[in-house]
Amino acid sequence: MTQADRRKRSTRMSKMVTSSAVTRMQRVLQKEMVREFLAEFLSTFVMMVFGLGSVAHMVLGDKMGSYLGVNLGFGFGVTMGVHVAGNISGAHMNAALTFTNCALGRMSWKKFPVYVLGQFLGSFLAAATIYCLFYTAIIDYSGGMLTVTGPTATANIFATYLPDHMTLWRGFLDEVLVTGMLQLCLLAITDKGNNPALQGTQALVIGILVVIIGVSMGMNSGYAINPSRDLPPRFFTFIAGWGTQVFSTKDWWWVPVVAPPLGAYLGAIIYLIFIGSSIQQGPQILETPSTYEDHGTPVLPKTTSHPPVISSLTPVSVFPDKRPSVLSHP
Repeated sequence: MTQADRRKRSTRMSKMVTSSAVTRMQRVLQKEMVREFLAEFLSTFVMMVFGLGSVAHMVLGDKMGSYLGVNLGFGFGVTMGVHVAGNISGAHMNAALTFTNCALGRMSWKKFPVYVLGQFLGSFLAAATIYCLFYTAIIDYSGGMLTVTGPTATANIFATYLPDHMTLWRGFLDEVLVTGMLQLCLLAITDKGNNPALQGTQALVIGILVVIIGVSMGMNSGYAINPSRDLPPRFFTFIAGWGTQVFSTKDWWWVPVVAPPLGAYLGAIIYLIFIGSSIQQGPQILETPSTYEDHGTPVLPKTTSHPPVISSLTPVSVFPDKRPSVLSHP
C-alpha cells in the first residue's frame, strides 16, 4: 500500500469515527431528560445574566442603573428565559416552582434533581460571567477589597442580603409571602379553566408579574424567591474571594433556600382551594367509547368540554403540549 493510499484510508477512518461520535452525541442530546436539563440550564443562565447585570449597573454604575432597572432586568430576563426553554422543560428557572410541581404530582420526583442541577449550574455560570464582564468596575468601585458589608460592598451584586431594618424571621416570612404570591399568580396566568393570559403572551405577562413583585414587595429581603437565583451565585462569591462572610452575615444564606419552596407550595394550595374548587365543570361528552388507542395503551376518555378541574388547576405549562409546569423569577 502506497503512502497516498494510507493517507486516504486514514482520512476515511477519521471521518467515520467523527461521524460516529456526532451520531452518539445527537442520540444523547435527544433524550428527554438531557433536553430538559439543558433547557433549564440555558434558560436560567439567560435570566440570571440579565438580572445580575442589572444589579451590577445599580451598584457600580453611578446613575447608570436603578432599582427599577433591576426589576426590569429580572422581569424581562424571565421572559427571555421562557422563550428559550418554555416548550422543552416549561422553563421553571426556579427550584421552588420545580418542588411545587413535584409535590402536587404534576411532575415526577426523579426529574427534580435534573431540573435543579441545570438551574444551579446555569445560575453559577451566569454569576461567573457577570463577574468577568464587570471585573474592572468591581475592583475600581471597591478599591480592590471584595467586601460583603459596608459602603463599598459588592457581594450584593450576586446574592441577596438582609437590610438592617429586617430581622431574620421577618425576612423568612417575607420570602414565604412573596413566593406564595408568585406561585398563586402563575397558576392564574396559566389556568385554562379560569382566565389565562392569551396564547403567545404568557412569557411577557410572567415577566411583568416579576416586575410587579419587585417594585411592590422587593425592599425587605431583596425578593430572592428562588433558591436557584440565590445559592449558586453566593457559592461563586465565596470561591471568587468574598470569603465565608457571604454565608455568615446575619445567617441569612439558608432563608432563600428554605422559605421559597414553602411559600410556593402554600400559594399553590391556596389557589387550588379558593379558586380551583369554585370553577364550574361542563358536562363531559365522550367522543369514543374505547379507553384504548390502537397501540393498546390505556388512555383517558376524550371530551369536548373544559378539562377536569384537577388538570386545569394544578401547575400547568404555558406550553400545554410540553412539560406541565409553571415558570419562575429571580
